[in-house]
Amino acid sequence: MSSDAELAVDLLARTDHGRVATTLGALPFLAPARHIVADERLLLRMPRSHGHHHACVDRVVAYGADNLDSAGPEDGLWSVQVIGTCEPYEPTADQVERFGPTRDAMVYLRIEPRLSTVHSADGGPERRFGPTL
Repeated sequence: MSSDAELAVDLLARTDHGRVATTLGALPFLAPARHIVADERLLLRMPRSHGHHHACVDRVVAYGADNLDSAGPEDGLWSVQVIGTCEPYEPTADQVERFGPTRDAMVYLRIEPRLSTVHSADGGPERRFGPTL
């Protein structure tokens, strides 16, 4: 894994939620998702009832997350985008526990990062964790 991808995955591990983007009927489609990082892959959890996972499965998707609303005074502002193929995934019991409790039936997906970008307002992540794209 490149240092850029490592930085993206490291930053994603510091936040819980993001947005998955794909197309639906040739139009852009964006949906919120809960995520965890496991074995350098991004695992997503989405409510089954919404059916948003159907737009993602077996497609190239972009997943983005940031710390814009959670950064402390010492944290730099950053956003991460990961692009890769999305596929259904059966998480382990430990991974389900890491996702946390839920009230609804959930669908789990996996994205293996193929391209990652990190953007920051002040260069904070680059200074602390290494170079970016």
